[in-house]
Amino acid sequence: MTTALPAPVAATVGLTLTDTERHEVEALARLLSGTAPGLVDESRWREAARALACRLPLRIREEIRHYRHDPGPDGLLVLRNLPMDEAWLPETPAVAGSVERQATLPASVVALISHELGEVTAYQAEKSGALVQNVVPIPGMEGSQSNAGSTLLELHVENAFHPHRPDFVGLFCLREHHDGDAGTFVASIRRAVALLPEAVRRALEAPRFVTQPPPSFQSGEAPCHPVLGGDRQDPNVQVDFHATAALDPEAADALESLRTAFLEVAALLMLRPGELAFVDNRVAVHGRTSFRPRYDGRDRWLHRTFVHLDNRRSAGYRPGGGAILL
Repeated sequence: MTTALPAPVAATVGLTLTDTERHEVEALARLLSGTAPGLVDESRWREAARALACRLPLRIREEIRHYRHDPGPDGLLVLRNLPMDEAWLPETPAVAGSVERQATLPASVVALISHELGEVTAYQAEKSGALVQNVVPIPGMEGSQSNAGSTLLELHVENAFHPHRPDFVGLFCLREHHDGDAGTFVASIRRAVALLPEAVRRALEAPRFVTQPPPSFQSGEAPCHPVLGGDRQDPNVQVDFHATAALDPEAADALESLRTAFLEVAALLMLRPGELAFVDNRVAVHGRTSFRPRYDGRDRWLHRTFVHLDNRRSAGYRPGGGAILL
C-alpha cells in the first residue's frame, strides 16, 4: 500500500434495538445456546438457529428483509444494542485460526441474525470451516494482511478470488480495542463509480486482472477476471487491493484510480460491544485501521460470519449439502 487511508465520516446506517427487543433477542440466544448438541457447526444446531431466527423481533426482521432486497448506497447494515455482556466473555483468544465451536451466547446471537439474512457458510481451507470465526490480533502476526493482523488492512472484497465468495460478511463486536480507535473501513462501488472516468470503467470491466488466493486455497492458476461486472448502472465489484494484480499498465492505472475513488467515499465504522455490521460483499469493500494490541486478554474481539443468499449456486462445492465449501 502506497498511501495511508483517510479518516472518513463515521457510518450511522442501521437500527438501534430497544431494551425490550434486546431482551427478546437474548432470550432466543439462550434457547439456541442450550440446544443440543451445543455445537455451532452441527446440522441440528443450525436447524434450530434457522427456526428461532423466525422469532426475532419484527423490526429486526423488517430491517434485514429490506437490506437483503437493497443494501443501500453503502452496502452496510448495522444493528446496535444487541445483547452482549463483558461477564459472558473469557480472555480474548490469542492463537492463530481461532474459532467458536461451542454455542456461546455471543455466537448464538450472531448465528441467529445471520441465519435470518441468509445461509451461513464457511470455507474448509479457512479456519477449518468454522461457521463463527474469531477476528482477533495474534502475537507475531501484527503485519499480516489478514484478520489476525493489527496493521492497516487493505480494502478488499472477502475471498475475492473465490467463485462463490460470500454475499455478506457479518462482524459482531464482543470487545472493542482498549483505546477505542480500531475501526472498519467500508466503501461502496455505488458511491465510487461516479468518480471513475469512462476509460477507467472500460478497463475495469475487462478480464485484465488476477486475484491470488492465500496458500491454503491454492489450487492451480488463478483465472483472469474483470473488477467490475453485472449491471453497468449498478455494478458488482471483485477486488482485493493486496492480492489483485493488473495484467497491463493501463489496467494497473485503472486499479489505482478505483482505489483512490474508494478512499474518497469510504466510511469509518467504529464497532462497540453489542453492535453487528453486515457488509454487502458484492458492492462494498472493507478494511481495518491499524491498532496496537496489548495481548493482555482484553484485546479487540469480533465474531465473523459469511452469508450466502442462494446455497444452490455453490452446491457443487458443498458435499452432502452441508454448509462448508471445499
